[in-house]
Amino acid sequence: MTDKKAVCLITGVGPGTGSALVERFIEGGYAVAMLARTEERLTALSDRYEDAHVFVCDVAEADQIASVVGQVKASLGAPEIVIHNAVGGAFGNFMEVDPAVLERNFQINTMALLHLAQLTAPDMIEAGHGVILGTGNTSAYRGKAGFAAFAPTKAAQRILLESIARQVGPSGVHAAYVAIDAVIDVPWTRKMAPDQPDDFFCKPADIAEECFHIAHQKRSVWSSDVIIRPFGETW
Repeated sequence: MTDKKAVCLITGVGPGTGSALVERFIEGGYAVAMLARTEERLTALSDRYEDAHVFVCDVAEADQIASVVGQVKASLGAPEIVIHNAVGGAFGNFMEVDPAVLERNFQINTMALLHLAQLTAPDMIEAGHGVILGTGNTSAYRGKAGFAAFAPTKAAQRILLESIARQVGPSGVHAAYVAIDAVIDVPWTRKMAPDQPDDFFCKPADIAEECFHIAHQKRSVWSSDVIIRPFGETW
């Protein structure tokens, strides 16, 4: 009888970074609990990978998060790694945005992280190890005019994760924020910037590789607030 594989829970599994994270952590020996609102987006991966497990969940809904985390624990075991990759975003300045959009983005980006951490950190603390990662972008550090319904939620997400890190770090649990200062290489961004060279884009597989690295850092060199960008990115 073989031991159960360690469990990695990933939210926001889509065709870009989310799928790349799933593939990298499966390659690294994990059973991956994939969370997304759309089942079809998940079954394409579960059909390819035995260790990719489908859990339909709208992370804007606290009761769905609680239910799904319970299902993951019951079927796979308590997650040792949690990656909150789901994102709610919208463009518009503060005079234009619908307050309801900002509120929903806050639920997806910030409150979902809180719910996930509250539900999974206790098992990590008891075990003496675990990882909670959030993926973000430079909206977490600055509020540009057209990002009024997005940047406030990402800044709150980053600060919440820093607070989590300071709380759980002494118990052996590594919490870190990975901000991606880049245009990620997915079909819709290629259409948006058709004249850009390949190295203008940040590759999802490379993002996943860096997240895997951060999740497996030695305790003496834990990162907490990481910014990654292509070498040609202006900043």
